[in-house]
Amino acid sequence: MTFKSESSAAPSVVLNDGNVIPKLGFGVFQVSTDDAVAAVTKALEVGYRSIDTAAIYGNEAEVGRAIAEFGLPRDEVYITTKLWNSEQGYDSTLRAFDESMTKLGLDYLDLYLIHWPCPAGDRYVDTFRAFQALKSQGRIRSIGVSNFNTDHLERVIAETGEVPVVNQIELHPYFAQSELRAFHAERGIATEAWSPLGQGAELKDPVISEIAQQTGRTPAQVVIRWHLQLGNIVIPKSVTPSRIEENFDVFSFELSVEQMQRIAALDNDTRIGGDPLEIN
Repeated sequence: MTFKSESSAAPSVVLNDGNVIPKLGFGVFQVSTDDAVAAVTKALEVGYRSIDTAAIYGNEAEVGRAIAEFGLPRDEVYITTKLWNSEQGYDSTLRAFDESMTKLGLDYLDLYLIHWPCPAGDRYVDTFRAFQALKSQGRIRSIGVSNFNTDHLERVIAETGEVPVVNQIELHPYFAQSELRAFHAERGIATEAWSPLGQGAELKDPVISEIAQQTGRTPAQVVIRWHLQLGNIVIPKSVTPSRIEENFDVFSFELSVEQMQRIAALDNDTRIGGDPLEIN
């Protein structure tokens, strides 16, 4: 089956620093170096203009190569990468950033995230200060975090005087993180969902399947649409060309209030990934 998007561009979110990020991006977690160039190229062909990678994914160089070879003007592609846990700390962050930029082949980065807070190491505040320094030099447009809870966020804000633009967190129908999303909304932090499809398990849920039948859409399209209507930034990933297209074709339909409520009722606080308090 071939999916053709009815929109050439994803809607955007204005971040708390005034910069703009597409609401729908393309993630490359667990995308091998062999597959990354083709997958990112296909995503760009379909219309994605936001690509999300990380140092630990091991594919920054391939992401950078795909973007360079595709040939879009730099300001038309939004690129995110993340600092890995072992590199936290002020000076080590500066070094790690240089390494990521060399691999990506970029002069500046749109968004840099602290991948995990790693509370036992207690270096995430110093790391964020290094992010601020890089931003002041014009090397990063926006700075944010990933997998932070409210305590981590409040401490960063209190000790650095800056509110992260984004917190990228595990978020899907079975783990909807409503309390954390409410905190983000209060503080002007954009919520970005990783593992937005729950690594596939939720796509087989009878409620999702029924809504997919009602809307004439696939279960993945229904879940991505749910994220968008909640206000989340969402970064599904796939290496399958038809699914890369399918996941972008979500702007020509809407879920009803009842359908949104039925999906919300699926939340059972089931986490797929690690707990931010335990990963160090």
